[in-house]
Amino acid sequence: MFGKIALFVSLFILLYIIPPGGFSAWSFESGVRWLYLFLVSFLIFNISYPFIFRLAWKINAIDIPDSRKVHLKPVPRIGGLGVYLAFIFTIIRNFQFSSEIISILIGSSVIFIVGFIDDVKGLSAKSRLFFQVLSACIVVAGGVKITYTLGWGLYGQIISWLVSVLWIVGIINAFNFMDGIDGLAASMGLVISVIFLIITVNTAQYKVMFITASLCGSVFGFLIYNWSPAKIFLGDGGSTLIGFILACLGIYGSYSSDNPFISLSVPIIILSIPIFDIIYITVSRIKNGLVRNITEWLEYTGKDHFHHRLLSVGFSVKSAVVFISLLNLILGSIAARVVVKDEFVETVLSFFEVFLIFIIIVIVMVTARNKIDGVKEI
Repeated sequence: MFGKIALFVSLFILLYIIPPGGFSAWSFESGVRWLYLFLVSFLIFNISYPFIFRLAWKINAIDIPDSRKVHLKPVPRIGGLGVYLAFIFTIIRNFQFSSEIISILIGSSVIFIVGFIDDVKGLSAKSRLFFQVLSACIVVAGGVKITYTLGWGLYGQIISWLVSVLWIVGIINAFNFMDGIDGLAASMGLVISVIFLIITVNTAQYKVMFITASLCGSVFGFLIYNWSPAKIFLGDGGSTLIGFILACLGIYGSYSSDNPFISLSVPIIILSIPIFDIIYITVSRIKNGLVRNITEWLEYTGKDHFHHRLLSVGFSVKSAVVFISLLNLILGSIAARVVVKDEFVETVLSFFEVFLIFIIIVIVMVTARNKIDGVKEI
């Protein structure tokens, strides 16, 4: 009964705010367009959720528990469909387009569809990687790329493309790897997108803000149903979609007017937890002979990630998610301070603070290593 009432109320509010004029026009005039986009995407997810939940059971898109998974009951794994629909509809409804926004819409559609097919039927690691690179190339061609090297001529253009594609593909997989316990990927996606939203609103980067607010609302809507114990999972379609959009925000936004070092450091700090996790486990797995090539790296599913280490030392699923989210908030506040100060010394000190935080994380991971059966760690 409560679910039906919530669905009716969400639909009523959406129908009230969605037409041009009224609340929509007011949000533009009052400088709170981010709030409008957040509400639209949040409501769309909540309206679509019951239908996606039923669809998952109908097409057998269900995550069955096994020895390498944390959940104990079968759970639908296509929650990313709701995130995708809410995000895409909100961006289209906003009626504000540029080559960058259009390329993000196309690239995110490619990355989601491939992930969705993988959730339903399964795809090889090489196929997933190919489409990840393709999606990255689409947005880079649309203008979402690093710009520090563009003044270096042809070689600068090539470096810009290569680094931008590598960044996007790397963040996609880093974020996907974090989707290992209830609520973690969604919580991190929400925290990181809120940090980007605060920065872009305060620096008047409206086009970037449109993307950020739309993602923020859809992920928040999903998190309500994904919090432990989860009723639905993101699936690869959802986790790679969120990772893709966050990666794009990292290089679409401008974080310094004249200092490339600061512009480069801010998205790295904001996304440093998934970056650290993917680097740490990669080094560990290679050192211990667990992976020998890119295909094995993509397909390996061990319980050696940061969140698994926290569980092994006594954290509950909820407390692990809260702990990692708080770390991300601290890192995000450091990054936001760098943007506000826009000074080299401030950036160096902030990097030192980040370094100390990750020393603490390494201590936690090393302490936990002996409690993970069958895995030798560095």
